[in-house]
Amino acid sequence: MKLLGIGSRINHLEYGKGVVTNVTSKHYWVTFLENGLETIDLDSEFEVIDRVEDEVDTVSFFDVERSLVSILEKWSDTHEKVAIGDKWRGGKLILEPGDDLANKEMPIDTFFHKIVMVRDRIRVMEQKINSSKNLDDQEKIDLQQYITRIYGSLTTFNVLFKSKSDHFVGERSK
Repeated sequence: MKLLGIGSRINHLEYGKGVVTNVTSKHYWVTFLENGLETIDLDSEFEVIDRVEDEVDTVSFFDVERSLVSILEKWSDTHEKVAIGDKWRGGKLILEPGDDLANKEMPIDTFFHKIVMVRDRIRVMEQKINSSKNLDDQEKIDLQQYITRIYGSLTTFNVLFKSKSDHFVGERSK
């Protein structure tokens, strides 16, 4: 059996399509599109889509991971890491309904992450509006005012941010 080299592409019955990112004496480390990193036995059943000959380990898992992170940062909505306030770390958010229904609890870190995602997507929308060639200047100003009001509505969540520079900022009083 001739081993696949790093960079070989496969289609696994259980995990789907993936790329070999490391080879050990017993396993392939494969990063699958839908299932992330999995280790599979060398003699597992899979279809070889594109074979790269087994060579000296010229690309380490660290290099592949660093490249993947770089690609994700370039093409995702999130552009920066935002820290939650220290006092909220490990806490939980409890939503208590007014009637006799059960409370809903979730880690506050999960809730914070969703707030940051909303903020980042609003920023992307703002950039797209400002760079649009299909909107005239007055339409851009009108939409920017709506975005500013959205930020103002979200200032309630500023208490969660560690750094004041990450806060939502709405219309300033004149």
